[in-house]
Order: sequence, then C-alpha cells, then structure tokens
Amino acid sequence: MKVIHRGLLAAGLLAAAGSAHAQFSSTITATNDYDFRGFSQSAKDPALQASLDYGFANGFAIGAWASNIDFDPADGDVELNLYAGYTGEISENSSWSGGIVYYDYPGSDDISDYFEGYLGLGVGPFGVKQWYSDELYGVDAGSAWYTEVNGAFEVAESISILAHIGYSYGDYWDNVGDEVLDYSIGVGYDWNNFSFVLKYVDTDSDIEVTTDVGNNEGRVIFTVATTLPWE
Repeated sequence: MKVIHRGLLAAGLLAAAGSAHAQFSSTITATNDYDFRGFSQSAKDPALQASLDYGFANGFAIGAWASNIDFDPADGDVELNLYAGYTGEISENSSWSGGIVYYDYPGSDDISDYFEGYLGLGVGPFGVKQWYSDELYGVDAGSAWYTEVNGAFEVAESISILAHIGYSYGDYWDNVGDEVLDYSIGVGYDWNNFSFVLKYVDTDSDIEVTTDVGNNEGRVIFTVATTLPWE
C-alpha cells in the first residue's frame, strides 16, 4: 500500500533552493521506520535514505531521493523520487514554492509510478503545502489531494518542537472509502552537522492497518540526518 510526505523530501528541496549560493548537496538519513503521511513504507523496519540536490542561484532546484521500502507481497525494494521546484521570497520571513515529484519503483512489476505537484507557502515557523495527483499511486482509482501544515518552534539553542498535520482526500480516497487525517508531534535537536528527530505519528483512519506492511497505528519514529558537504 503506497501512501505518501515526504516532509524531509520537501524540506531538502526548499533548503537547496533557498540558498543563493547553493550548488550540489546530499542528505543522508537513517530512520527506524519510513513513514509517509501516517503509513509505514518499510513495514516498520529501519530505512536508509539519501538525496542528491542541485540548487541554482535563482531559486530553482532539481534532485533525486531514494529509500528502501517493503510492500510485501508486492515486489520492489527501492523507491526513487525525481523532483524539480522553485522557491521565491515574498518578504524577509515569508516565501512561496512550487514543484513536481515523480515517484518511481525500479525493478518492480507490482508498484506503479506516478506524478504529484505542489504549491507551498512559508511564514515564519509555519509552512502550508497543497499536493495534487491526477492518478494517485499510478492506479485507475482517481485523483487525490493532500493538504499539510507544518511548524517548527525553537525552544532553546539547537532544540525545536516539530508539529505536523495533514489530510488526504479526493476521488481516490472516496473510492477506497476512507479520507485520512495524519498528524505528528516531536522534538528536533541539531548537533554539529547532524539533526536528530524523535516524534510520535498517528492517523484517524477508520481502516486501521495493524500489520507491519502499511501500518498506520500510532508509533514513535527516530531519525538522524546529515547534509553534505559539511560546513
């Protein structure tokens, strides 16, 4: 079952685009569970993820991101995302963004590829993003929307409270019979060149998935990431 946020993907893209002098960068991430919009993509097993991004001085950025996955009995061990986006400054503490992401599953005969586009607005510690796909998960089940709001609130030096809420809706979700609200709350800590996040993730789905594959129960997720080159 493929259900997506890629919060880290979007954050990496915005970071690459936002720096006037950014060029190549790579973010390496390790997590105890690859979560996407409240659903496990790695069957509650650890995942190793990496991105390669190129940011242009004009705010445009392109990149690729990959992670191991587990959708057993569907085949396929890797998810590959290719993306392009633009970030523009509105004022000193606000910006807008837009882009497109292509989701691919190399070597899989069971998981279909698809596109998703987004528009975003960031003001201070808050970010709002609207996603849309005209054929979610590459199946003939209709289009879908995803609206998310994220917040990062610094409470001490190098320590932030992180909050997220997202809502999946549209024809696809009507057809499967369950629009889904997902949410998370956690804490982030930056140490030298590493970022650590500990968060609790859950959904309000009427269809509770208790198996490891596609699990959407409440669970605790720990992530550590670093971006190269180090300063």
